[in-house]
Amino acid sequence: MSVVIAPTAVIDPKAQLGTNVRIGHFSVIGPDVSIGDGTVVDQHAVITAQTTIGENNRIFAGTVIGGDPQDTSYKNSPTKILIGDNNIFREHCTVNRATEKEDGITEIGHDNYFMAGTHVAHDCKLGDRIVIANNGMLGGHVRVGNDVTIAGGVGVSHFASIGQLSFVSAMSRVLHDVPPYTIVDGQPSKPRAVNTIGLKRHGYTSEDVEVLVQAFRLLYRARVGIEKARDEVYSRGPIRPVIKHLFDSIERSCSGRHGRGQDQRGKKKAA
Repeated sequence: MSVVIAPTAVIDPKAQLGTNVRIGHFSVIGPDVSIGDGTVVDQHAVITAQTTIGENNRIFAGTVIGGDPQDTSYKNSPTKILIGDNNIFREHCTVNRATEKEDGITEIGHDNYFMAGTHVAHDCKLGDRIVIANNGMLGGHVRVGNDVTIAGGVGVSHFASIGQLSFVSAMSRVLHDVPPYTIVDGQPSKPRAVNTIGLKRHGYTSEDVEVLVQAFRLLYRARVGIEKARDEVYSRGPIRPVIKHLFDSIERSCSGRHGRGQDQRGKKKAA
């Protein structure tokens, strides 16, 4: 099947459309946009700026991809958005292009599901198989790992990181990094438990789950501190990759401002 463009859509002649692409009524596609094979853009969507979208994505009505960053320092530089394959953007999602403060790219991976009203701000980097429920809001420079679930109405502070296979409960206010493999909730959000169900669903072993539960109890129940908790867990047996990743992530979070490892503003570099 060839490209199908509704008669009321506005497609710049410089835009690049793959095979089997469908563009709905009253949608607008800008000159620097590239859309991969099999992607469907519903009615009243806007895709602009230097935006590259992969294959077999579904973009629902009212979504805007490529809008300028909501950052007062932005000076119309040609920053980009890169989006992978098999993503779903439900109604009225917004994805902003990057600023010049990092690499100039807002990036989204593959197989993600963004429910209605999701906002992905400038300079965010999102992995694969992420689900963000209705009205999820990601501030600028946020990082989201693979297989994360963010429930409805969650607000994530700029520069915060959401670790892989974590679950953020509905209406949470995320001001600090979310450790991988954990469930967090609250305003502000705090770790409540290990995401044991998610781990099992993704094929992690019972040994992986047990060692993460041990570490969680030491860190967030006994509150012995990261160094003592790491020494105790490491002394009990082989250092499993999941536990090393957990401690490395927490240590990185402690290196930034307000528990956000990405936020290195004002930090003095060692000589």
